[in-house]
Amino acid sequence: MHAWLCENPVGVDALQWKELPTPEPGAGQVRLRIEAASLNFPDLLIVQNKYQMKPPLPFVPGSEYAGVIEAVGEGVKHLKAGQRVACLSGTGGFGTHTLAPAALCMPLPEGFPAVDAAAFIMIYATSHHALIDRAQLKAGETVLVLGAAGGVGTAAIQIAKAAGARVIAATSSDEKCALCAQLGADATINYSTHAPQGSLRDEIKRLTEGKGPDVVYDPVGGDFAEPVFRSIAWRGRYLVVGFASGPIPALPLNLPLLKGASIVGVFWGDFSKREPQANAAMMQTLAAQYAKGLIKPLVERTLPMSELKQAFAVMGSRAVKGKLVLVN
Repeated sequence: MHAWLCENPVGVDALQWKELPTPEPGAGQVRLRIEAASLNFPDLLIVQNKYQMKPPLPFVPGSEYAGVIEAVGEGVKHLKAGQRVACLSGTGGFGTHTLAPAALCMPLPEGFPAVDAAAFIMIYATSHHALIDRAQLKAGETVLVLGAAGGVGTAAIQIAKAAGARVIAATSSDEKCALCAQLGADATINYSTHAPQGSLRDEIKRLTEGKGPDVVYDPVGGDFAEPVFRSIAWRGRYLVVGFASGPIPALPLNLPLLKGASIVGVFWGDFSKREPQANAAMMQTLAAQYAKGLIKPLVERTLPMSELKQAFAVMGSRAVKGKLVLVN
């Protein structure tokens, strides 16, 4: 097998494409021949040693992938060789083969392409857990999605619309706003025009007729958090999803008091481990929604697995709409 090996987590440039022994699965594992793997923001952080999970060195990055099972380890009863699955295990995806925990593998139904499957679990599980479980989103409520043209943002638009909500998508260009509208957003905000320290609050107020959004989905953080929280509706729920802009914001705690609002943490990774039955039920719901055409990953482009460094450069430019996927 071949894989991108991280022996020194100082950044993307240190990754090397190397030939490695093809491993045999241990107890509870399966060996996959990887068909496709997607890029996620944590994949960049982990090779820079900036992510909360720090795997032992050396490791193969690539948190999310899809492929065909070649061999199963001891104790694996629900999966078999030849079966196609998707998996989000945190590492291992940027190569030709990997060992995956059988418990984390999502069996793929017929007609679920590998490229879509490799771009599916993280963004839809995160967004569904956030909006439906943590925010208890109801039909008719208004959701403001920040970073709406990115991977989790595009998933959040689709899941909120499937739940019957009104969606305001905020992103950084007119082109991205148009894309969000195509995905179902009812209104858009270009925050290059309506900046956080400028007219953003006025535009949110205008689009919500002074009420504010019931739910805010925020994978961006930074300068957006305080002005957006100040705009939230009474009993609003502010979903802390991530900090793609870099800085982790600090909010004055009088704001949730005055708004009767909640700051709600979203950590799908720990939810999946602490509440595996609830997570498995959620994944079945998401697979059914995919089959009905209610949700579908937005994949901007696919690249050969050998072009991982170029893919990271594209992702780092913030120009990506949806997801980048590497294919073998």
